[in-house]
Amino acid sequence: MTIREAGRRLRDREISAVELVRDSLQAVERDAALNAFITVTGDQALRSAHELDQELQEGKDRGPLHGIPIAFKDLYYTRGVRSTNGSQLFADFVPEDDATVVQRLQTAGAISVGKLNQHELAYGISSSNPWFGPVRNPWDPECIPGGSSGGSGAAVATGSIFVGMGSDTGGSIRNPSAFCGTVGMKPTFGRVSRCGCFQLGLTLDTMGPLTRTVEDAAIVMNAITGFDPQDDATVLRPEEHFVPADNVSLKGVRLGVPNNFYLERLHPDVEALYNSAMREAERLGAEIIHVDVPDPEGLNLIGRTTLLGEAAAVMRPFLHRRDEIGADVRTLLDQGTLLSASDYINAQRVRRAMMADWHAMFDKIDVLVTPSAPVPAPQIGQQTVTVGGQEEDTRLLSTKFVRGVNVIGLPALALPCGLTRERMPAGLQLIGSAWSEKRLFACGKALEQALPQVRL
Repeated sequence: MTIREAGRRLRDREISAVELVRDSLQAVERDAALNAFITVTGDQALRSAHELDQELQEGKDRGPLHGIPIAFKDLYYTRGVRSTNGSQLFADFVPEDDATVVQRLQTAGAISVGKLNQHELAYGISSSNPWFGPVRNPWDPECIPGGSSGGSGAAVATGSIFVGMGSDTGGSIRNPSAFCGTVGMKPTFGRVSRCGCFQLGLTLDTMGPLTRTVEDAAIVMNAITGFDPQDDATVLRPEEHFVPADNVSLKGVRLGVPNNFYLERLHPDVEALYNSAMREAERLGAEIIHVDVPDPEGLNLIGRTTLLGEAAAVMRPFLHRRDEIGADVRTLLDQGTLLSASDYINAQRVRRAMMADWHAMFDKIDVLVTPSAPVPAPQIGQQTVTVGGQEEDTRLLSTKFVRGVNVIGLPALALPCGLTRERMPAGLQLIGSAWSEKRLFACGKALEQALPQVRL
């Protein structure tokens, strides 16, 4: 059921918000073995549902998200509910205020049923959390769900919630979307407030939704975007309506297919599904343009350098509590403390030059289309993956196609494009120029309508 379908049933009195929340809580309990949640707020959610049902009866309608069950990655501050950031360091932290995004979704009528498990400190892709246990992929519980928003991807894929709010610093929304078969939107840097969210990469962090459909993600974006004086990265822009029309078309849209990097050394099923999707796009009237993408490997190096330095700076006050930081994250933070200021500054110089090169590429195309990940979800604990005859580090391989987008601050939409022969999801990534989310949603919906449905 989509948000639109649930909303129609609510307004036709076929179902109540209380029933939607009860169904959600039952699904959370049913799928407890996936470990997608750190905290479940059932009583609070039911109280909110009763109030929102009463509002509808009285003629007060908050919009499409009125009465819709959602959940938040545990790095979002939620007033009166512990917010751990997946870390022992913050295991007992209970915020006094909500994050701006939480406030905006509550105002829109969404109902939070809990806080979602994640990779510790949002710094990794496995979501195998040493303090709260590993999140498991609902398609194969022996596989990772991706990260760091792994609980968000798993919970949305099972249907227990309509929306899992995530964060994306180097692919942490799009990677779980690829591995769990959901839609995920990483907005333009500055589009959505980060106020009231644990930080990791000061110039990289973005907040966004994971959902079942492209339209659902657009509905959420309508609610959460906008300038926030409490986050100096947000930009004051004219209000936009992101939900695409029902009759969207790819006719005449210039879709860029990369000549380099993104189509090298793919899992054969991922490659086949990507090629099939592009043939379908061409059949739908898109103009396919092959482009040379400016130095994606260099962009990834800048991304890793930037995050190492910024994460170490953010976490410096806690580095003396080493026993309360998991080994993989501790290693990354230690590496960051060894990074010199000149290395970080030089990376930012190159970063600015590469931003200009990428922006120029979008003079030739409207959207760049890549696979979201080169492989399906690896197994839990798997340190390396062999693809195209070459053994690669699982973390670096999984973020290979998504990390660079954060460096240049562009929006990117991930959506499923089919299942591999082993019935694991594969995904597409649609990358646009700055502030082009509306176009990405339109293209994504047109593709979604034509591509195979990916549902558990």
